Amino acid sequence: MGKANFSDEFKRDAVAQITERGYRVAEVSERLGVSQHSLYAWKRQFAKRPEDGSKDAEIRQLKRELQRVTEERDILKKATAYFARDAK
Repeated sequence: MGKANFSDEFKRDAVAQITERGYRVAEVSERLGVSQHSLYAWKRQFAKRPEDGSKDAEIRQLKRELQRVTEERDILKKATAYFARDAK
């Protein structure tokens, strides 16, 4: 079995799911079929380094977290509506 070659675009998208959207490495690894070791290596290679201690870095991190939590909330709302409809 040979080594899989992934494009830089694929790698950057995988890293973005971790760094920008707030997903766990294990989730992304399972979903994409890539080892966690590879994801950590790609993260080191492609991740943007926020300025330590700056307000801008904190704001970007909080915006990412808000986006992730909002997506989770919307999914839960849809699931609640689905199960409430089936309960009738």
